[in-house]
Amino acid sequence: MNAQLSTKSSTTPRSQSTPWFHTAEELLNNLGSLFADRAFDFDTNCTFVQKNYNDLKEARFFSLAIPVELGGGGLTYGELCQVTQQLAHYCGSTALAFAMHSHPVALNVFKAQRGDERAQATLQKIAANELIIAGTGANDWLASSGTAEVVEGGYLINAHKRFVSGGPGAQVLVSSVNHQSPTGDEVIHFSLPISSEGIRVQNNWKTLGMRGTGSNDVILENVFLPEQAIVARRPAGVWHPMWDAILPHAMPLITSCYFGMAEKAFELALEASRNKPSVANLVGTLHNQLTTARLAVEDMVRCQDNYGFTPSRELTDAILTRKTIANQAIRNVVDQASVLAGGSGFFQGHPLERIIRDVRAMHFHPLPEHKQVTFSGRLLMDLDPICELTQ
Repeated sequence: MNAQLSTKSSTTPRSQSTPWFHTAEELLNNLGSLFADRAFDFDTNCTFVQKNYNDLKEARFFSLAIPVELGGGGLTYGELCQVTQQLAHYCGSTALAFAMHSHPVALNVFKAQRGDERAQATLQKIAANELIIAGTGANDWLASSGTAEVVEGGYLINAHKRFVSGGPGAQVLVSSVNHQSPTGDEVIHFSLPISSEGIRVQNNWKTLGMRGTGSNDVILENVFLPEQAIVARRPAGVWHPMWDAILPHAMPLITSCYFGMAEKAFELALEASRNKPSVANLVGTLHNQLTTARLAVEDMVRCQDNYGFTPSRELTDAILTRKTIANQAIRNVVDQASVLAGGSGFFQGHPLERIIRDVRAMHFHPLPEHKQVTFSGRLLMDLDPICELTQ
């Protein structure tokens, strides 16, 4: 089994693929060996995958999802997931950082298709300059963190943000901050140049896995937030419909990254099992688990419907449920692959050893399983799904 861009997880027949997808396929196949060779050093030294980012930027991967008429590559959402999935075959950290950039881009594509002129302008700017986004996203979840003080023309904000994937290679910070307004706590969502005065990207991402994502803390100290940089406001601590637009764009992309690593683990296990008929049962079991993961990811992409979905809490629940199913199956694939690979896969430097650690990070993306099942259960019981267990 080779590491070619797979169409097995696509809802679009290959004959209908967009022209830029075939170009991306060729570029990625050429870059993949470089990324795989660099992965060990990035992982061992906990350093950001900057060289990979440079290569992807030169090849204009960061604007792949943007419509052609706005200056981008015009990939469908399913194709964008496939690119992310394939990147993960070579370097999981690069794939995840790419996904974290890509999902806010995809959200803007969704808005632009519905006539949002601000989203259209944002996409044009990203494409023209091949800008890269880093965001805190759902790490801030319902309440967000930090403070915002009203000043002339905007706010003065202070915050300590964590898990800001791709920060060292980004030009744009997308985040939120809590503001105590006279009418109650609200969350202000904003976009700022990451080079803005008072924004500091720390170098403290020392973790078990996904070490190359550069998901360092970001400090915002007396940063001026102009009114025009605010993209949304919502009440703090309660569910807002904006999550029903954000999560269906974010989670299929992020899950595609982890599924790509599971595919690579399966490939490595299959290679280690050659000429060993006694392990056929384990290989078959592994294949079943990979198929479960594939079906869950495919259905997440189907639910997204190439930006055609209607945001709803029920659709969000469907996406989160499938994320949990995929997570369980992906971890099973990787764990069983390590059994088939044997002791060699336990040594540092073997790609499976890194995958074993990297896939553990999937738990932390929203919603973790224990929160998802509570969210889904309460929704099915006609209860408010937001409670202490899902906050």
